[in-house]
Amino acid sequence: MICKVKKNAEMGIKIMDTEMILEFDKIKEMWTELALTKWAKEKIRDTIPYMSESELLTKQRETTEAKQLIEKSGNPPLVSLNKIREYIQIAKTGNCLSVLQLEEIENALVAIMRLKNYLNHSKQWEISLAYYEENLDSLEYIREMIQLQIRNGKVDDNASKLLKSIRSEIERNEDAMREKADSVIRANKECMSDSFSTTRNGHRCIPVKKEYKYKIKGTVIDQSSTGNTFFIEPTSVTKYYESLQLLYIEEENEERRILYSLTAMISDDAPILEQDVSMIEKLDFIFSKGKLSLQYSGIEPKINTNRSIILKDVRHPLIDKEICIPLQFEIGNQFKGVIITGPNTGGKTVAIKMVALNCMMAQCGLHVACKQADICMGSNFLCDIGDGQNLSENLSTFSAHIANILEILKKVNKNSLVIMDELGSGTDPTEGMGIAIAVLEELRKSEALFLVTTHYPEIKQYAERKESIVNARMTFDKESLKPLYQLVIGEAGESCAFYIAGKMGMPKEMLKTAVMEAYKSKELPQELKNMNLENRLEKENIPHIQKKKESNKKQELVQKFQLGDSVIVYPDKKIGIVCKKVNEKGVLRVQMQNKKIWINHKRVKLHVAAEELYPEDYDFSIIFDSVKNRKLRHQVERGKFIGDEMIREV
Repeated sequence: MICKVKKNAEMGIKIMDTEMILEFDKIKEMWTELALTKWAKEKIRDTIPYMSESELLTKQRETTEAKQLIEKSGNPPLVSLNKIREYIQIAKTGNCLSVLQLEEIENALVAIMRLKNYLNHSKQWEISLAYYEENLDSLEYIREMIQLQIRNGKVDDNASKLLKSIRSEIERNEDAMREKADSVIRANKECMSDSFSTTRNGHRCIPVKKEYKYKIKGTVIDQSSTGNTFFIEPTSVTKYYESLQLLYIEEENEERRILYSLTAMISDDAPILEQDVSMIEKLDFIFSKGKLSLQYSGIEPKINTNRSIILKDVRHPLIDKEICIPLQFEIGNQFKGVIITGPNTGGKTVAIKMVALNCMMAQCGLHVACKQADICMGSNFLCDIGDGQNLSENLSTFSAHIANILEILKKVNKNSLVIMDELGSGTDPTEGMGIAIAVLEELRKSEALFLVTTHYPEIKQYAERKESIVNARMTFDKESLKPLYQLVIGEAGESCAFYIAGKMGMPKEMLKTAVMEAYKSKELPQELKNMNLENRLEKENIPHIQKKKESNKKQELVQKFQLGDSVIVYPDKKIGIVCKKVNEKGVLRVQMQNKKIWINHKRVKLHVAAEELYPEDYDFSIIFDSVKNRKLRHQVERGKFIGDEMIREV
């Protein structure tokens, strides 16, 4: 959570962080998209606050002049030169550049010429950045030589007299080969598969039918996929082919000589071309700052070293200008610490981040989103904002905050800018308040500039007692219950919790209880007394939970039919007698004519109850049991011993 300054490894801290907390990383993303060269993009990503006042003033002036030139002359004709350095190195090592590489160098030289013209034209505005033109050399003679000798991705015929002569001779030989081959075709039409010659493997061939293969004098070069056609180079054509191969070698040698000649020119002027590339990369970086400033309507801030910050109508550069509410902010002259209080969602955190972000941008050579700004340089930016919970290190939110605060206190000095959000929160309020005041006292002793948000009334009182610390508040509309996002320095804010609760309908008795617990007072504050607090919590009709009714399904089924009941069995509508009651699966056994069946109770309807058909103590075994089973049952009842199998059968 500490901003990287110089080399992070040298400081022995992690890069977190302040950039991410303040959203400077998002500013860098916007900025990077506006650059074209790889070097400029990398420089943007590595940008850190400048520590030299003169260097920072120079960088701010560059940003301003870049913005002015864009406004007056439009965007500069910059191009990406990411591969040009590589091509220069190839030339310097004595290797030959390809046609495509030379064309890219030509395009780069054209871009340099256009940029020179742009800057030269811009001198009329008497802006010093325009005079960078004098540091650019478009190497016109090299550009013109490449334009003359390289065309459409190849060495041009007119690059040299010898090359033109060789290519003319090649063309004559190719025409002669074609004519000879065509004459053979015309003389042997019946032997041909087609009426025209073709090129196969660099040879001029005629398509000969398979059966006439030996009739035509020449060399078989290829054959068709079906094997029915042979492609033969006639003997009369072969001599031209041999001549062409020698001409192709001569052509290649001449082309290579021309390419080496152009490469040598580039090698000779490599330092100039390297300087051009470096200058374009530098201008790309500078103009990207101007483009960025235009995106958020930035202005050049005044830079001081007397530890004061004045921001008029400061905005967040990532928020649309039309919807962002500007703030007025000042610190450093009469007081070095600002304690901001106010209701939740009132904009306290956004306010301190907005101030710190603009200060960081200013010290990185960027314009700020203000109407007017006077910003002091700082040795570092120290932040404690947000939920710092670290599960990997098993630290709670409060523990993480304390660990971070201690790191801040180790690094803070009189040139630091410190911002802390909800100082002392995340633990017991009494203890948290005590820790918060202890931290503020250390910051006060360090003479650093610091902005802190809090809800503790004791901290407001602490600020009132200390000359170098001032209270501030974020404004709040009590009628609409909406924050106004305005910062008022010199006045302590209030949470408005009781007032908001009353406006939202909390009953008077509940508010009394809250005030008693908070302030040990039975009296309501005057502003609450003036409110209509006769509210009651009207209980709403909420659907009740309907418990599932427990039913003894088995018992219901057992009772549905009794032994001896006369029933109708569907779908045949036949009459039967219940011989076994319904089981837990809903199935019963019915005695039909000459058979017994198992059937679901849903397919059975009571016809005549058993009590209407039989006496009360009627023995149904007479009807349903076999003679054998009845004898066994009587033996069991009399206590006679019979085998297990027989008992199970009964």
